[in-house]
Amino acid sequence: MNTGSPLRVGLAASIALCQNLPTDYPQWRGKTRDGSASAFSKPKSWPEKLTLKWKVEVGDGYATPIVVGNVIYVFTRRESDEVMSALDAATGKVKWQTRYPAPYQVSPPAREHGGGPKATPLFHRGNVYTVGISGIVTAINTTNGKLLWQTAAATEQPYFGMAASPLGYDDLILAHPGNYGPLTAFEASTGKVRWAASEGGAYASPILVEIGGTKQIVATTQKSLLGISVEDGSLLWRHAWAPEMPIITPVQYGEVLLVSGRNAGVAAIRLRKKIGKWTSEIVWETKEVSMYMSNPVLIRDTLFGLSHTASGRFFALDAKTGKILWLGEPREAMNTAIVKAEDLLFILNDDAELIVARSSDVKFEPLKRYIVAEAATWAQPAISGKRVFVKDVSSLALWTWD
Repeated sequence: MNTGSPLRVGLAASIALCQNLPTDYPQWRGKTRDGSASAFSKPKSWPEKLTLKWKVEVGDGYATPIVVGNVIYVFTRRESDEVMSALDAATGKVKWQTRYPAPYQVSPPAREHGGGPKATPLFHRGNVYTVGISGIVTAINTTNGKLLWQTAAATEQPYFGMAASPLGYDDLILAHPGNYGPLTAFEASTGKVRWAASEGGAYASPILVEIGGTKQIVATTQKSLLGISVEDGSLLWRHAWAPEMPIITPVQYGEVLLVSGRNAGVAAIRLRKKIGKWTSEIVWETKEVSMYMSNPVLIRDTLFGLSHTASGRFFALDAKTGKILWLGEPREAMNTAIVKAEDLLFILNDDAELIVARSSDVKFEPLKRYIVAEAATWAQPAISGKRVFVKDVSSLALWTWD
């Protein structure tokens, strides 16, 4: 097919215009990578039930679906292939699909999670980028689904699967490839490696921060947090941090990083640059709550999350001091995905219950509870306008409110 045809050119121009719409949800944890909903539209009152617009089978996995313009991209597994599907956001109809062989043997401890992708795709500069469960990094043209470039699978497969979602910066794609490989900067257009950091990765996704006037990538390894120069991959600072499972994506709070991990509590790490040298120090830490696989959100000075202690309880924590503001009831959820929208929290538990709650500093205040799937919901929901896109074990659904 002639890729220079007027139809193709028009579609490419449309995609370029759409990639910065307020309703776009283009990567892990949303536009700003902090769990924010996109262009949230609050109803006058919450309905008794949400409206199911469509539901389609898409394959296994719990990568978050991403939204760009009128297209939703979902990354899944079908048999031995990994599949990227572009769907019409209004109808769920397939626009195109791209698949490639990606054999993967699930390890016994991770069997419950299946062999589908865990890392959320990234939409960047008109293309979509993925990290498969075996560490294959792929670039796909969103106009026609053509595979642009791809890395090889690791010789030894990652035991728990790759979960760190890729990040875009200028003409670079930053990702952990292969078997927990180091943070690597790929040229977005060609896949050529620009630089690679010195230490292998873990499960948490990298974030871009600006601290002390310096833009840098914060990456998580099995033993440390790293500050990495986005220009050349050089190490700016290292802070020893080794929870049992380093899964939680760090949250920036001014010049402080809020971090957690299984049985590691929550800590605030301040970064400073003095006389050209970076230092890190723990400002406060608490063992009263601890996070395992459920990432928190920060609203103003309050951190909201799910502690894996007491079989799962929600909490609010003062980000300035580490003081626990409130603790919810035990056994609320084993795993949850939290999205923030204005003064609200959307909490999607792994049992398919979606809770709309007020972001109170005083107590846990659920406003409505909805059931949004018939199977487990491990993926983060993508919330855009009045729409909630929910990925369960093998299907994708669009729910809305009036």
